[in-house]
Formats: sequence, C-alpha cells, structure tokens
Amino acid sequence: MASTDTTPAKDGADLAGLEAGLDALETVQQGRKPFRQTFVEKILPPITAILLVLVVWQGLVSFKIVDDPSKLPAPSDVWQVVRDAWLQGELLGYIWTSVSRGLLGFCFALLIGTPLGLLVARVKFVRAAIGPILSGLQSLPSVAWVPPAVIWLGLNNSMMYAVILLGAVPSIANGLVSGVDQVPPLFLRAGRTLGATGLKGTWHIVLPAALPGYVAGLKQGWAFSWRSLMAAEIIASFPDLGVGLGQLLENGRNASDMAMVFEAILLILIVGIAIDLLIFSPLERWVLRSRGLLVRN
Repeated sequence: MASTDTTPAKDGADLAGLEAGLDALETVQQGRKPFRQTFVEKILPPITAILLVLVVWQGLVSFKIVDDPSKLPAPSDVWQVVRDAWLQGELLGYIWTSVSRGLLGFCFALLIGTPLGLLVARVKFVRAAIGPILSGLQSLPSVAWVPPAVIWLGLNNSMMYAVILLGAVPSIANGLVSGVDQVPPLFLRAGRTLGATGLKGTWHIVLPAALPGYVAGLKQGWAFSWRSLMAAEIIASFPDLGVGLGQLLENGRNASDMAMVFEAILLILIVGIAIDLLIFSPLERWVLRSRGLLVRN
C-alpha cells in the first residue's frame, strides 16, 4: 500500500527532472555565441570570398590574361574612381538618389500589394479574374515597362515610381496569396469559434499565420523594385532626374569608362545586399524564430 502511495510522487519527480532538463537545454541553445565563433562562422566566409574575387580579378590584369583596360580595369583603378567620387562629395548623392526612390516606391507598392493580395486570396471571383494576371505580371521583365511609362508620364520621378510599382506589386501580392493559402484550416475554424470573423479574423488570424509567405513576397518585391528602378534609370536619363546608380552606369557606358561602369555595378550590388541584411534578413529571422523554426544563437 505504501509503494502505491509513493508512485505519484515518483512520477512527479520524474516530470520535474525532465522539465528541468529541457529548460537547461533551451538555456544552452539561447546563449549568445562568443564573438570569435560568430566571426569564424558568419564574418570570415564572406570576407574570404571577396578577397578571393579580388585576387582573381587582379591576377587577370597582372598576368595580361585580359590586357585591355577598356574591358577590365584593375581593382586599383576602380577604387580610385570611387575615391574621387567620395572626395568630390558625389558618391553619397548617387546612392541616396537611387535608395530614396527605391524605398519610397517600395512603400507605395506595399500599400497597394497587401490589400490586393488579401483580396485575391480571400475572394474566389477576384482570384479567378486577376490571379493569373498577377502571375503573368510577376514574370514580365521590369525593363518592358520603361518605354510605356515614359510615354504615359514623361521623364520624371512619377515614371520611376510607376515602373517600381509594376515590378513590385505582383510579387508582394502573390507572396501574401501564397502565405494565406498555407494557413491551416484549423486556425480559421478556431478563429471563427472565438468570434474572429471578417476584418478581425483577417487581422488576428490570417495575417499572422501567413507571415512567412508574406515576408518572402516582401523580400522578392524589394528585389524586383530595385531591379526595376535600375532599368528605369539606365534607359530614361534626364538631367532633372538627378544622377542615380543606374544613370551612373549609363554614363560610364557612354564614356567608355569601364572603371566607372564597375563602380556603378559594385555600388548597386552593395546597396542591394545592405538593404537585405539590414531590413529583410532580420525580419525573416524574427518571423521564423517566433514560430520555433529558428533556434536563437
């Protein structure tokens, strides 16, 4: 009889020990890594890759594999062009002109693409009517919108924003549609049971559950908007528009200055990577971590 009485206490002790072990394991996983480990795992690999590219690039020039500077300038020549633009106070102007247009156009695309995506995802008639059109627009090269935008709106900033919208809105809308389609039906039924219907259900149930797909659509939408802007700046050059990175690239081509061309290419690449690392990658990690799909380290 005594052994029977001690069984619940023993089970409780086992459960407490198991819970303590899981808590300890979770604590270890959530501890901050030493800087040395972070440097070796996350910082050193991209630095090594960049140095390797520079070594190969310099080797092609030094060993005369490509001996025409008009086709492949030395890294030092490109650096000199970047340095001169910085000293003349022009470098930040090139970057800000394009980045400000890109971010503002992306914000407009976000305001249009989000409700459009919800409408397509939740209304069957709308999905049947414009769903295929959105998919087709997403696959259409952004550069195709530049000539009609110039004809419709002229050579001004409105044309730039129109090209960005046409490039980014379909990606944002389709990303949200994909996220909504992946929401488990159980979530929707539970929400209706708790009274979360209509706009309340959309805000509290659908949108949070669709966040992974929505964030993926935002990331792709930014990539499309940045590419669309570069295409517009390259094709539609006009003094009143200012000199952005795309215009800088076109100026280098017109002057047959490959150092300037490489300067523009590198700046476009660096800005694209920086926006992704500073905005979209942290947002993506937060969404994944909030759903237990990414261990904090």
